[in-house]
Amino acid sequence: MLDLLPERKEVPVVTATKTEAVTTVVQSPELPERIEIPSIKLKVNVANPNSTDVATLDAALHTGAVRYPLSAKLGEDGNVIAFGHSSYLPVVNNPAYKAFNEIQKLKVGERIMVVGTDNTFVYVVETVNSANAGTDAIPLTVTGKMLTLATCDSFGTKSDRFVVTASFVESYPNAS
Repeated sequence: MLDLLPERKEVPVVTATKTEAVTTVVQSPELPERIEIPSIKLKVNVANPNSTDVATLDAALHTGAVRYPLSAKLGEDGNVIAFGHSSYLPVVNNPAYKAFNEIQKLKVGERIMVVGTDNTFVYVVETVNSANAGTDAIPLTVTGKMLTLATCDSFGTKSDRFVVTASFVESYPNAS
C-alpha cells in the first residue's frame, strides 16, 4: 500500500445544482458503494472499513475495492482514495482479485462513476501513473474534490503500483 499523508479535516460540503437559477444545496457526505468505469468495463463494489489496521484492510480486499478509512467521503472536499487488487493470471478465480484490472489503461478525460447511497458522483481522469509503494505517497488533503484509485502492477516488482487521479465534475441522484 502507498503511504497516505496527512490526516484530513472534516469540512461541511456545499454544492451548487443548476435549475432555472443556481441554487445552493447542502449535501451530506456519502460512502462509496460501487465504482463503475464504462471505458474499461469495470464495475466493482467498495468496502468501507472503519479501521486502518492492515489485517482489516486486507480482509476487505477479499470483497472488491476498499475506500481508505481516513480519506474523504463522496461529496466532501478532499481525496476519496480507493484501492484494489489486479491480477491477470488465469488461475485467479476470485473477481475481487481483479477489481482494478485495466485502470492503467485509462486515458485523461475518461469518466469514473462512484455510486453512493443516494447519489452518483462523476469524476474525470486527470493522471494515470506508475508509483512505488515504498517511496511515493498519495495525499489525503487536496484542494477540491478528488478521487484516487490505486492497484498493484502485478507484472512489476512487489512495490510497483498504478495510480489514477480524477477530479470531481458532477453528481446526480440515483434512480429509485
